[in-house]
Amino acid sequence: MAVVALQSVAAPAQPLAADPELEARVMKISAELRCLVCQNQTIADSHAGLAIDLRNQVREMLRQGKSEKEVLAYMTARYGDFVLYRPPMKESTALLWLGPVLLFGGGVIMLFFVLRRRARASDDAFEPDPEPDDDPARQPVR
Repeated sequence: MAVVALQSVAAPAQPLAADPELEARVMKISAELRCLVCQNQTIADSHAGLAIDLRNQVREMLRQGKSEKEVLAYMTARYGDFVLYRPPMKESTALLWLGPVLLFGGGVIMLFFVLRRRARASDDAFEPDPEPDDDPARQPVR
């Protein structure tokens, strides 16, 4: 019964742009721009006020006849490379792109040396396994 009442109140969603082609271009560009509030979402996915404003700004720039590259260039000039969800590879972003590879490589090298050192260590370097009778956890409680 409640479902019927809600259906009569809810209006169908209206598209933001009368032109579906324009809306598709807006969403394509919005998927390339990072939400400056959320930082882990694109402005296409975010519901933050700033993301909505940026989507509206993208829509307006496309209505004015700007190309997708011009819109991205404007946003980059205004907010820096951080606004791009996939920033370009250059000196200022090299650590961002190479950091995970360097950390993984360092971890593999460290693992190699630790395992090599353990393989060369004598049995005296390790604690002996407890005998089943000596294990206090297996002793009956009295």
